[in-house]
Amino acid sequence: MLIKQDFSVDRTKYIGGSDIGAILGLSRFRSPLDVWMEKTGKEVKKLDSLPLRFGSFAEEFVASEYSRETGFSLIHDESIYIHPEHSFISAHIDRFVLEHGSPTPTRILECKTANPFASSDWGEVGSDEVPLSYLCQSIWYMAITNINKVDLAVLFGNSDFRIYEITRDLELESAILQKANLFWSECVIKNNPPPAQSEADCQALFSKGDPSKTIEAKSETLALGKRLQLLHSEIDIREEEISMIKQRIMSQMGEAETLMYQGKILATWKAPKPSFRLDSKRLEIDHPEITNNYKTPVQNSRRLVIKHVN
Repeated sequence: MLIKQDFSVDRTKYIGGSDIGAILGLSRFRSPLDVWMEKTGKEVKKLDSLPLRFGSFAEEFVASEYSRETGFSLIHDESIYIHPEHSFISAHIDRFVLEHGSPTPTRILECKTANPFASSDWGEVGSDEVPLSYLCQSIWYMAITNINKVDLAVLFGNSDFRIYEITRDLELESAILQKANLFWSECVIKNNPPPAQSEADCQALFSKGDPSKTIEAKSETLALGKRLQLLHSEIDIREEEISMIKQRIMSQMGEAETLMYQGKILATWKAPKPSFRLDSKRLEIDHPEITNNYKTPVQNSRRLVIKHVN
């Protein structure tokens, strides 16, 4: 039996639809470690950005456009739904869909907004060719609600509206639930972090260093250090070449702000509009009594420095 609860409950107690893509390593915005740190209470970030705020604001519009295009009625239920067999698996459904005359929901509607430049990540309208994180989110919701279809309604910019249809896949659903169970039991319950997938993950996982601690490098780590030095030297060579090319182009342009080739703009060299910044050094000299009141300590991230290795 499906369980409904208040959506204001603590997110750290559940894996939600927006988490599963990250857990599976399919999100461009969050890693499995980010989810682990949230679920274990080590760091709960308040996700807030202009695209997120716009997506939340536009949800009602996207839903209304979907209803207008399909003729289906919608139910907006802000409850949190819990999987009947796994108490940590949850869903917050954007809308339930009532097809023509149906007394009970027959589909789920997920409302999305997307950058028009990302439209290549999506396939033909009406297909299930959607970004993998959204596909997993749809599978997740069907597993919880026992509903067999999810429609993804997507607004690209303000002029391209599309609807994609995801059909329930029990084999994929089972694999995703298995991964979620493993993450919850082995990482969250046992407080074991998943492997780091980026430098940012390493900084988050090992944010504090121990000055008294030194370890011996493995032979493969020594090889990595040498490889890193080689790559840095190649970068220096490329940057020098880039600088030389820019110098030659700039020398040809002289005082001209635009460089043309057969009627097309090849390059521009213009001064940007003036910008203003606070001269903190001068302010500190002229008014030290003011600046001292507004100084706050800043804890910088640890910096990895590879020493020269022969």
